[in-house]
Amino acid sequence: MPTAPPPSRDVALETRVFWERFKNPIIAVAIVVLLAAIASTGYRFYSDRRAAAASAALASANTAQQYEQVIARYPNTPAGADAYILLAVAQRKESKFTEANKTLETFLAKYPKHELVSTAKMAMAANLDSMGKTDEALAMYQQIASAYPNSYTAPLAMLLQVYILKVKNRNDDARRICETILTQYRTSFWSGEAMQQLRLLKPITTSTPPPKAVPTVPPMLAPAAPAPQAPPAPPPKKP
Repeated sequence: MPTAPPPSRDVALETRVFWERFKNPIIAVAIVVLLAAIASTGYRFYSDRRAAAASAALASANTAQQYEQVIARYPNTPAGADAYILLAVAQRKESKFTEANKTLETFLAKYPKHELVSTAKMAMAANLDSMGKTDEALAMYQQIASAYPNSYTAPLAMLLQVYILKVKNRNDDARRICETILTQYRTSFWSGEAMQQLRLLKPITTSTPPPKAVPTVPPMLAPAAPAPQAPPAPPPKKP
């Protein structure tokens, strides 16, 4: 039985009908996409210009006040974040250790994922050490070495522990840390200093015999030496 041919389709007519039915939503969506693209491009352009201006301002700053101005004028920019570190360095140069640590605490709270987080903590520990808070500094160096074992600050944090432990006469603990540096960070820049410190901390060995005991009796109280005896007289000659 012959089958009837499929009805012919007028593609142009169907397209026109579809356009007439949905042209308003299509136009609305197109406008939204275009505006979003324009806004994104504009924001990127603004952000790039702002970041460039912040970098220029940071490059020309060299005082604590100027670093504070960069932080205030360009928040949430890479240069604004770096300005906190440089501000803390400037404060430390003026022996304002407490102020420097407050600056670094603000930096850590605002930029917890920043690449200089471990560096900021190292600076805080150094400030604590400079203030005589060696126990707190030692604890912070230990925390840095434990939390960032693969960072460049880890072997340095361990080496700085060695200096504190030496002052505290904890030479055994200092030796163990030096040995750990030489084991885990043998290619580090600080391994040579760790080796030097380990030589200085090496315990005295008993391979060499101790010196002979020397009498401590004053010469005037020492027993007199026996007087030398005269040689025996030769036997008489026989006639």
